[in-house]
Amino acid sequence: MAARKQEEKEKKKHQKRNPVDVPKPHKSFKKSIKDYPARSSAAAVPPASLLVQDNDPDFPRGGGRLLSREEEAEARAEAEAEFDREQLVSIRGRDKGIGKKKGKRKPFGDEEDDLGSLFGEGITGKLPRHANRITLKNISPNMKLWGVITEVNSKDLVVSLPGGLRGYVRSEDVADVVLNNGSQDTENNLHSRIFHIGQLVPGIVLQVDNDRRDAKGNKRIFLSLRLSLLYKGLTLEAVQDGMVLTAQVKSIEDHGYILHFGVSSFTGFLPRSCLDGGEAIVGQLIQGVVKSIDKARAVLHLNSDPDLVSKSVIKDLKGLSIDQLFPGMMVNARVHSTLENGLMLSFLTYFTGTADIFHLQDSFPSATWKNDYKQNKKVNARILFIDPATRAVGLTLNSDLVLNKPPPSFVKTGDIYDHSRVVRVDRGIGLLLEIPSSPTPSPAYVNMMDVADEEALKLGKTFKEGGHVRVRILGLRQLEGIAMGTLKASAFEGSVFTHSDVKPGMLVKAKVIAVEAFGAIVQFSSGVKALCPLPHMSEFDIVKPDKKFKVGAELLFRVLGCKSKRITVTHKKTLVKSKLNVLSSYTDATEGLISHGWITKIEKHGCFVRFYNGVQGFTHRSELGLDPGSEPDGVYHVGQVVKCRVISSVPASRKINLSFFISPKRTSEDGVCKLGTLVSGVVERLTPGAIIVDLHGYMKGTIANEHLADHQGQATLLRSLLRPGFEFDQLLVLDNGGYELILSAKYSLINSAPDIPSDISQVNPSSVVHGYICNIIETGCFVRFLGRLTGFSPKNKATDKQFDNLSDAFYLGQSVRSSVLNVESEAGRMKLSLKQSTCFSTDVSFIKGYFLLEEKIAAMQALDAKNSNLKWVSDFRIGSVVEGEIQEIKEFGAVLSFKDHGDAVGFIAQHQLGGCDIKRGSVVRALVLDIAKSEGLIDLSLKQELVSSTTNGGPNTLPSKKKRRRADTVALELNDTVNAVVEIVKENYLVLSLPDYNNVIGYAAIADYNTQKFIPKQFVNGQSVRVTVGELANNDSCGRLLLLLKFQNEGADASNSKRSKKSGYKVGSVIEGEIVDIKPFELVLKFGNECCGRVHITEVDDDHSVDNPFSKFRIGEFLKAQIVAKPHLSGKSGKTCQWELSVRPSLFAGTTEGTHAQIAEDLEYSVGDNVRGYVIKVDSEWAWITVSRCMMARLFILDSSCEPTELEDFQKRYSVGQVVEARILSVNKEKKLLQLSLHQFASDQVFKHPSCKDGEENKLSDVNGTQCIFQGDLVGGRIKKVLPAIGGLLVQIGPHLHGRVHYTELVDMWVPHPLSGYQEGQFVKCKVLEVSRSSEGTMHVDLSLRASLLGYQSNILLAPMDSCNKRFEKFDDLQPDMEVQGYVKNVTAKGCFIMLSRLIDARILLSNLSDGFVVNPAAEFPIGKLVCGRVLSVDASSKRIDVTLRTETATKKSKIDATVFHKLHVGDVISGQIRRIEPYGLFITILPTDVVGLCHISELSDDHVDNITTKYKAGDKVVAKILKVDDEKQRVSLGMKKSYFGDVSDMDSPLIHDEEAVCDKTANAPLEVDLRENGYPVVLEPAQSMSSVLPLQVSLDDTEYSAIEIDEGLSGSIANVVDVVTKKNDKLMKKKAKEEREMEITASEKRYLEKGTPKTVDEFEKLVRSSPNSSFVWIKYMAFMLSLADVLKAREVAERALRTINIRDEGEKLNIWVAYFNLENEYGSPPEEAVKKTFQRALQYCDPKKLHIALLSMYERTGQQKLANELLEKMVKKFKNSCKVWMHYVQNLLKQNSDGIQSIVNRALLSLPRSKHIKFITQTAILEFKCGLPDRGRTMFEGVLREYPKRTDLWSVYLDQEIRLGDPEVIRSLFERATSLSLPLKRMKALFKKYLEYEMSHGDEERIEHVKRKALEA
Repeated sequence: MAARKQEEKEKKKHQKRNPVDVPKPHKSFKKSIKDYPARSSAAAVPPASLLVQDNDPDFPRGGGRLLSREEEAEARAEAEAEFDREQLVSIRGRDKGIGKKKGKRKPFGDEEDDLGSLFGEGITGKLPRHANRITLKNISPNMKLWGVITEVNSKDLVVSLPGGLRGYVRSEDVADVVLNNGSQDTENNLHSRIFHIGQLVPGIVLQVDNDRRDAKGNKRIFLSLRLSLLYKGLTLEAVQDGMVLTAQVKSIEDHGYILHFGVSSFTGFLPRSCLDGGEAIVGQLIQGVVKSIDKARAVLHLNSDPDLVSKSVIKDLKGLSIDQLFPGMMVNARVHSTLENGLMLSFLTYFTGTADIFHLQDSFPSATWKNDYKQNKKVNARILFIDPATRAVGLTLNSDLVLNKPPPSFVKTGDIYDHSRVVRVDRGIGLLLEIPSSPTPSPAYVNMMDVADEEALKLGKTFKEGGHVRVRILGLRQLEGIAMGTLKASAFEGSVFTHSDVKPGMLVKAKVIAVEAFGAIVQFSSGVKALCPLPHMSEFDIVKPDKKFKVGAELLFRVLGCKSKRITVTHKKTLVKSKLNVLSSYTDATEGLISHGWITKIEKHGCFVRFYNGVQGFTHRSELGLDPGSEPDGVYHVGQVVKCRVISSVPASRKINLSFFISPKRTSEDGVCKLGTLVSGVVERLTPGAIIVDLHGYMKGTIANEHLADHQGQATLLRSLLRPGFEFDQLLVLDNGGYELILSAKYSLINSAPDIPSDISQVNPSSVVHGYICNIIETGCFVRFLGRLTGFSPKNKATDKQFDNLSDAFYLGQSVRSSVLNVESEAGRMKLSLKQSTCFSTDVSFIKGYFLLEEKIAAMQALDAKNSNLKWVSDFRIGSVVEGEIQEIKEFGAVLSFKDHGDAVGFIAQHQLGGCDIKRGSVVRALVLDIAKSEGLIDLSLKQELVSSTTNGGPNTLPSKKKRRRADTVALELNDTVNAVVEIVKENYLVLSLPDYNNVIGYAAIADYNTQKFIPKQFVNGQSVRVTVGELANNDSCGRLLLLLKFQNEGADASNSKRSKKSGYKVGSVIEGEIVDIKPFELVLKFGNECCGRVHITEVDDDHSVDNPFSKFRIGEFLKAQIVAKPHLSGKSGKTCQWELSVRPSLFAGTTEGTHAQIAEDLEYSVGDNVRGYVIKVDSEWAWITVSRCMMARLFILDSSCEPTELEDFQKRYSVGQVVEARILSVNKEKKLLQLSLHQFASDQVFKHPSCKDGEENKLSDVNGTQCIFQGDLVGGRIKKVLPAIGGLLVQIGPHLHGRVHYTELVDMWVPHPLSGYQEGQFVKCKVLEVSRSSEGTMHVDLSLRASLLGYQSNILLAPMDSCNKRFEKFDDLQPDMEVQGYVKNVTAKGCFIMLSRLIDARILLSNLSDGFVVNPAAEFPIGKLVCGRVLSVDASSKRIDVTLRTETATKKSKIDATVFHKLHVGDVISGQIRRIEPYGLFITILPTDVVGLCHISELSDDHVDNITTKYKAGDKVVAKILKVDDEKQRVSLGMKKSYFGDVSDMDSPLIHDEEAVCDKTANAPLEVDLRENGYPVVLEPAQSMSSVLPLQVSLDDTEYSAIEIDEGLSGSIANVVDVVTKKNDKLMKKKAKEEREMEITASEKRYLEKGTPKTVDEFEKLVRSSPNSSFVWIKYMAFMLSLADVLKAREVAERALRTINIRDEGEKLNIWVAYFNLENEYGSPPEEAVKKTFQRALQYCDPKKLHIALLSMYERTGQQKLANELLEKMVKKFKNSCKVWMHYVQNLLKQNSDGIQSIVNRALLSLPRSKHIKFITQTAILEFKCGLPDRGRTMFEGVLREYPKRTDLWSVYLDQEIRLGDPEVIRSLFERATSLSLPLKRMKALFKKYLEYEMSHGDEERIEHVKRKALEA
């Protein structure tokens, strides 16, 4: 007994741990009472059948029960109750104290267990005590629930569920259909547009997870509203009229909405009228009543009328399962019994459910509520929840929910009601109250734990029904419409009770309930939870937060913010104890306000500080209180609490400016700190990013590194030379922070300081000002001026040439000139332009600043180098002549030394030698061009014209007016524009000489302020340029003449009044200009007074006969040209003017009149004229050609040639700049466009318009090119579409013109499948047979592809043309008895029609189709079949031709039949074959003759035959007896009754005895069909040999049925032959049977050969049944379906193949999957997604690596390189140990000519096992030799041979690759190395043999002997 009790105790513990695991209902009666555990009352519910049909009688049979079901259930319940009492007494006896306590609490414990588990129908035993109630303990996945939406958030929905639970629906679980297009704005507002608070929705539980934010371990319920889960398994048959279903709007149409139910078997439609004028959106949930069901289209028509939906009740149908019950469905129910807390109801005959006390009809049920629900009372209820696991169903009788609307709520959380009436007292559970809310009272419930702060009271004594209490609302159960309240006194105290009571900045006490890695979760006394983020748990960083915060500790916090019920608090000591004002809104930020905040972000220019409620401000660098040279991130850190002062705020813009200085700044003295002033200072110290300068003791300043110079390189050099104590003479005050100054040493800013603005009011639009780049972002860059005045330059206004990244064009701190576009004074914004075209320098400050700083740097370097001095500089002046000795002569120049100056070195560049012959040690006189003081380098020149110019004191000493040598040489003046010659090209500037001014030396900058990072313009020595004098040589310019290059100051010249005069050029003027640019199709010339012109490529010569005519010109060359057209605006701005020029020789050779006549542009082009032009662009379809400067032409690919090989190489045949001569097809004068053709047309008359008379000139210019197609032309074409069946081909022969190739015009010979050699996209040569034009303007063109018409030589031309191969175009060509061939065009019951040519069809009657009887003409003569016959008759009047397919011996058939017929005698037993089955009998062919007899239905059997078609089939072999022979009508009557064959001797028939002779005589009878071709059947190739054939790219035209099928078919036929051999003639019958078998084999072969390739679905079905595991057959079947344009059927065939092919045949299945890939790649929607889905499926069945490689091959074959690259990246990660995969990767890169081969090889070697390294490297090297760079391949071979020098196989492969390249020296050296190895003789022998073979093939006798000698020595 003790053991049994212990066992029961363990079982009860197990049940308590798993409350959902209830014993299965059907096992309760199989266990004995003693062995049955103590169960909860939930296990005693009677089955559904008992609940519904209480009075059903039992039908006892043998061994039946003695008790009825009710009696047995009652007895079992009594036994279980007795066992419970015994167990309870036993426990009490063991432990009286505990037992006593447990005895008191057991009813409550039973109640908890009962409420913690669910029960469903089918449970036997006693009734449960409580109704089912959903709790966190028993809720489980897949449970279906009804709920109401309470919150709509951007990322999820919150749903109120039964029992007061809350569910969460994530965004991805909201709907099945695509809800938006992915835009951010749509995503944020999506949920609020589709759902609304208070909406009733059905859902399904996805998962129940522990809520990490809850210390109690509560669970979080995740739901899904996806109908595909809710309606899973719902079929169209299960849907009934009147059923209410929930659907989602899938799409919006004109008349209504397409609805989605989550299943693919049917859809729905809702008319717009049903929404009462409202509008639905995609994804919206709609409830509707099924109005009608369209089963043909699988469409449900719904009506969403709310009244109709609320009143619709599900009908009681047989076979309804629990899976077809859905939440929210209304049912008719009746009360079965009342429970302690609810009702048990029965509904839909088979189901039971419960409704708890919160879901009754009355919202305020009193203590006597049970009296209102008598047994069998009928009620309306809605399904609340369904648990498929336990089959439990919850119902609701709530009056609002029954009407399909949520219960109203008139109370809010936190409200207090003083006079709430007690409606009901539930002892030990709680109180039901009536709250006096407005407008109507609301129910509320107070749980036992919320009644008082102390221990649970006896509710019955404390509270009475009708009494009044004070209650506070804790929360709402929206679905039940009931509030949850509390009576605790503590609930009425405290500042925080709900989220709405929380205010930012308030101090609160909270208890720590959980500590996570992201922070601590705390709880206020009212139960409201908050988060203390990890950075706010302490002033400092916390590594282990769980040690700082202990769970259960009560601490003081300050609220940071409260948003969407998410409260954040801080425990930072400074914030919690702060007495300063709380800054929680932007309106509170008044100037001077001091508050605490914390740093959230640190930038170089300042810090961002955050306050309460998300308020944020910014503290500028100058307000941080930093020491000079310090950086913000070195003083402050993120998260640090700081005290801030508000300087200014703009609440509307949410901007606050802060300062860390609590007191206002002091003002500077004497105006020293005024912005824009110039100061001097001494370097105090240097920091990594700046220089600290002491401004003579009264203030300090900072110079950023980038502000040391305008040139970035000089700034870096100067930074390295600066030392403390260095004095800056001039520094510009950029910004005044009060405590430190921001300074700049940039010459450009110092020079233009008065013009740099410090306030936006000083900025004028259209002005150009100096500044510097302070920030660069993706959309533009910011330019800073004085102070904080900043402008913005958008990306499109920053540069003339577009840059993807502006960091490639500018750098931070760069000096720039900016043009002001517009100014917004109110907003404080200005828009700038940094384009060089508008911001170019107008002076030489850029180059001047460079040379001034160079002087300073040289001086500083001289101070650093103690032994160095610059005294030598005074003896060298620019432009002076000095003497030096040649020390060294190199390729690039000569090096000189000077006698008295050892520190200086002279250099003469090669181009400055001037043709002088110099020698080492010789002394020369040279001109000083440039001096680099810092390097001690002097650039010199020996040019005679420069050296000799020093006659009057040197080049830079300009001659006075009295001493001018030439009249055209005048003194230089500022702003003069002069010609210059480039002498030296330096890195940053040019050294120039001015030939017109005594070769004076000058200097010009290559770049400008805004173009420092641009790629500089290229200059060459000796190039002529135009420059403007910017500053004459003086001390301020370092003694240099400073010039400005013309391309930098073009705008300045444009504004010069001297150059603004109109030029005197006109059309016809001859000019001489300089080539400044050579473009692919034009020369750009500059001439005259800054005029610009262009020479078009067609204006170079007259006949356009030279390719690339610009190749003979070069930049800088002067050219004579004539103006042929006035200038036109060009460029994006439309401001650039270009004259049209020409250099054609004919313009300069003719007279003036002739010249003017030629200048005019000839636009009179006519169709048919020949023109020449230059190719300017070639794409896949067109070649664009320029024929003149104003006229373009284009050549279509099909007009370029008629040869297919040339059309395939279209893009290779034409290159840019090539000359093309063609004939004009059409002219479009409006677009100035010609269409050309290279075809040779049949006659020039084709270019004459029909309206033109003979001799009249063709003036037509707008004729369409399609009118130039005439009969007899040979044209090129491209197959557009292969038409199905016998449609032929649709061929494109022009841009918009197509022609049709008839089925008989494909090939010369009559072949079975003429379309087999053609495919879409293929180029073909065509001949135009006929062109017909309709009155509407449409054109129909008939084409031919026959080789004999195209001029090709074919086999048909080599042999005499017979009538059988001839195409008959006229009826007169046909005569009776003429043999003809044709293709079957149409088949009817009376015969068929065949095509003899494209113009003539013939008729074949049914009787003429065959010598024998044709059972099924459509099957035996499918459309497209090739037949051969004879002409019977030709009727010219009706144009009707009759043809027969019968042979010539058919006329003799009657005679042969008569001979055989006389041998038939009554009583003979014959063997025959059923030929046809009719309702009245069988037609049987008497074998081996062709005589047909009839066996009447009455003679078939001794018994009655009901259905003749089920017993016999055509083709069956039978034995019959001849009953009657009619000689006159030649009819034979047969009988097959068994009684006729009682005597075996009757089998001995003369016909059977003479069967051999008959067979001999009838061997050539017309019964048989001659074998085609060679008499051998063509069979399918094995699947192994077809594995390399691309799936769905192989035609079935050349295949027949497999030999296996033939054998099986023959064996089946022979097995059906009746064995008529008797024991007496056993040997004879065996011989005859053998002969009969041979005859059947021959006939079968003929039959299969006649059928050829399967052409119908039935034939393919027969084929796949015979070879079910052949992927080749299945793929052919798929191809056949695609040829019929039935893609869905092709997919079905593929699916069948995958199911049918044996699982062991992995290769066959893989072939099908690959074919499936090709199918989806061609016809999928979209193809990429379809292929990926198919690929994911295939991965479950096939080898992954093989499948990946197959998919890769498809991508590469179809040119989808991007997808191939993505797949390869996945493959090398997934199969990183596969050498084959890596080789595919390498090969793919080599095909793309990629440069990343080496990195891939390195990756592969790291991933592959070491054993595969040699293999991989060798194969990669071979690929490099073949496809890539041989040098890389050599490197790989050398590397592997270095580690494995004795691997002769590697040497051999290496040698093979070199031999293939064919470099004898490399090959021989490699052979020498290999044969010099110390290896075994056997290996050496192989190497020497290879060496000898090579020399014998490529060497001479000497080399051969050398190899032999070396082999002997080895």
